[in-house]
Amino acid sequence: MQAAGPPNAAQGRGQYDVVIVGAGPAGLSAALILGRCRRRVLLCDRGTPRNGPSHAMHGFLTRDGMPPGEFRVIAHRELSRYPDVHCLEVEVSHAEPLGDGFMVQVGERRVQTRKLLIATGLVDELPAIDGLRELFGTGVFQCPYCDGWEWRDRALAAYGRHRRGLEMARALTAWSRDVVLCADGRARLGVDDRRALEANGIRLVESRVERLEGGDDGTLRAIVFRDGSRLARDALFFDMPSHAQSDLARRLGCTFTRHGGVACGRYEATAVPGVYVAGNIIRNVQLSIVAAGEGANAAFGINRALTREDFIRRATGVAIVEHTAPDQPPA
Repeated sequence: MQAAGPPNAAQGRGQYDVVIVGAGPAGLSAALILGRCRRRVLLCDRGTPRNGPSHAMHGFLTRDGMPPGEFRVIAHRELSRYPDVHCLEVEVSHAEPLGDGFMVQVGERRVQTRKLLIATGLVDELPAIDGLRELFGTGVFQCPYCDGWEWRDRALAAYGRHRRGLEMARALTAWSRDVVLCADGRARLGVDDRRALEANGIRLVESRVERLEGGDDGTLRAIVFRDGSRLARDALFFDMPSHAQSDLARRLGCTFTRHGGVACGRYEATAVPGVYVAGNIIRNVQLSIVAAGEGANAAFGINRALTREDFIRRATGVAIVEHTAPDQPPA
C-alpha cells in the first residue's frame, strides 16, 4: 500500500508544490532542501550541464577535485531517500500562470505546480578557433577560479576581445606571472590599459588566431596565428559571452539586470509571483558552490511562501498566494 502524501503536499494527479527546471548544483540543492520539507517536487533536466567538459569541479568544500558526473550521481542518490522528490530527464519547454500556480509543459505531458524554480544555467559561446573545442576542459578553460590552480606558474594565454581580454589577463596574474593576452585582432585598448599590461609583464598579441595545437594528452601546446607565428602556451583561458540555456524566464516576464542576469530579490524571488531563480542565470559569482547556495536559498523562500499560504488557507478557508514585497526583486 502506498503511503499517503504529507499534509502540505499538493494534491491530485500531476500536481506538484514545486517544479525545478535544471538539475545542476542549484537545482539539486533546492530539491534536497524541499524534499526535506516534505514538498512534492518535480526536478527536470535535459542533460546539458555547463561543466560537462570539465574533468573535475573545484572550490566546492568537501568536493574539490570531484568529477562533475560523480557529483551528480551522488546527488541523485541522496535525493532518492525522499519519496516526494521525482526526477525526470526531460526538457521543460513552456510554462504559464494558471490560477494560483503554473501549468508546465514537461516533455510530452503537462503538469501543474504551485511554484516554479528556474535553474537552467548558461551556455558558453566558444571562440570560433580550429582545435579549441577539442581542447575545451583539458587545455582551454573559461574560469580561472575553477582551473587556475592546476596551471599555476605556467605559461598561460588570455583570450578575449577588447575589455574582456584585458580583464581575463588581469585575473590570470593571480596564478601566473607568464601571461600573454591574445586579442585576436585589434585590441581597442587605450594608452593607459596598454601601459598597465606592460607594467605587469603581459605581452599583447593582436594578430588573428588561426588554430590551437594540442598534444596527445589533450593539453595545449601552441597558438598558431594567421601571420604564421606560433606561441607556445600550456593553457588558454577565454572570456566570451554566454547565454541562458532556456528562455523560460524571459517568456514568463521576468526582469533582467543590466548584466543580463535574471533580476531577483530576497530568497531569489523574481518579479513574477511564484517564480524563483538560482544558479548561473542570476550571473552572480559563477561557482558551483555559490549556485548550490542560491538553490538552497530559493528553496527556503519557496517553502516559506508555501507554508504561509497553507497556514492562512487552513485558518480562513481562502486560498492566498503570497505576493509580499520583500520577496520580490527591487524595481
